[in-house]
Amino acid sequence: MSTRTVELGQPVVLGSGLAGLTVARHLGEPCVVVAPAALGEGTASSWAQGGIAAAVSPGDTPAEHATDTTRAGSGAGDPRVISRMTSAAPALVAELVAAGVPFDRDATGALSLGREGGHGRHRVCHVGGDRTGAAIISTIAPQVGSDSGVTVVRGRGVEVLRDDEGVSGLLVATAAGRLRLLTDRVVLATGGAAALYRDTTNPLASWGSGMMLAARAGARLADLEMVQFHPTSLALPGAEGAPLTLLTEALRGAGAHLLSDGRRFVDEVAPRDVVAAAVHGERMLGRHVVLDCRPVPDLLEHFEGLAERTAALGIDPRLEPLPTRPAAHSVMGGVLTDARGRTDVPGLWAAGEVACTGLHGANRLASNSLLEAGVTGAAVAADLGSWTPASASRWTEGRVDPVPAERTTRLTPTHDEGGAPTPSPAVASPVVRAAMSDLVGVVRDADGLTAAIARLAQTPGEDAVLAGLVARAALTRRDSLGAHRRSDASIPAVA
Repeated sequence: MSTRTVELGQPVVLGSGLAGLTVARHLGEPCVVVAPAALGEGTASSWAQGGIAAAVSPGDTPAEHATDTTRAGSGAGDPRVISRMTSAAPALVAELVAAGVPFDRDATGALSLGREGGHGRHRVCHVGGDRTGAAIISTIAPQVGSDSGVTVVRGRGVEVLRDDEGVSGLLVATAAGRLRLLTDRVVLATGGAAALYRDTTNPLASWGSGMMLAARAGARLADLEMVQFHPTSLALPGAEGAPLTLLTEALRGAGAHLLSDGRRFVDEVAPRDVVAAAVHGERMLGRHVVLDCRPVPDLLEHFEGLAERTAALGIDPRLEPLPTRPAAHSVMGGVLTDARGRTDVPGLWAAGEVACTGLHGANRLASNSLLEAGVTGAAVAADLGSWTPASASRWTEGRVDPVPAERTTRLTPTHDEGGAPTPSPAVASPVVRAAMSDLVGVVRDADGLTAAIARLAQTPGEDAVLAGLVARAALTRRDSLGAHRRSDASIPAVA
């Protein structure tokens, strides 16, 4: 098919989850939003269950939220970023309320707040108990779609085009052929990379394509080994290879118990890395791990999504515990950005889970993902509005990276041992997903990681290249930290 070229005098936003929609809402100028489906459809944001963490209750403070975020991330987050985002959280919730998001309320009309793993207080704002992301996206997406200044293009990003000055456009694959959008401003809001794994709670398109677009354009990636595994996905026979049903952390915050062969074995509201490792360990010992939701009062009335999903499966969680297992859920690493969302490439921004912002450190605090998407989306929109082509030479002025240089990597020719990469796939290949789940999972070791790197090097595709980078980062970090757990961490490094 031929390639059609369109000259644009406006920015292009790739992705339509909460981060991308927030950029478009806040821009104040015309823009193009590129998405593979209808706005918001099939995005990880729309699948988010728990809610948005924010210090909105009497007695709670952003400082306490920041402390919990820092602790959950094993101290590896950037204190300035954490303070800025937790301070912005109440205003983000107020903005969404004003936009019409129907957050759950208590009998007094105040926001009904849940408690999730790692939080010292009830501070998670939710809708329908566990349908928050869907409610936010269904509220915001139509507003963006009806904005006369927003042009929507159905397609997938293929390549970030650049010249000596920086970004020069975005190549998009559409049903009608390739489309070359010429612009000096591109925003990546493509989501994370948890769907590099066979066992994942994410939409299968969320395998990290935006990270590869940025890396191919010359941007650094950071903290790739930091992959969060949600402790509780529904472990049903025959579900392998498809997105696993997430059992929201809010269930445990409401009183559900984790049982291994009938006994409790972990603090259910500990940070996710702790709970996931405990569940994984019990399963490796051959024990049967379940989430017992029977102690939760008015279970199906408070958790509408759980009621719908279990009814479709013929399960009643009020009567029987739910078999559970960890599954890849989110990534703390991604495209390195500063506080403005700027990558290393002039004219290229990243917002939401595709970015490594320094908020999460080594493990994401529950319900901080929608917070990050909203705050970074607004920051990118503000920076876009003040940027001109003449600013390209001053792109790095005032830049402060949220992670040290040793936690970053650039794509080099040596990362493509398997030959020239094939075009970016819609979903990661079964070979890649199996290698990641089997060898780069909840607990890793040098032998498994080395085997994964070798297997992935022989597998074509951008998904295999990114998976190889994740495995290399995990092999390089010999110590255990947060979500990155090495069973051989005590083995001395070999020179």
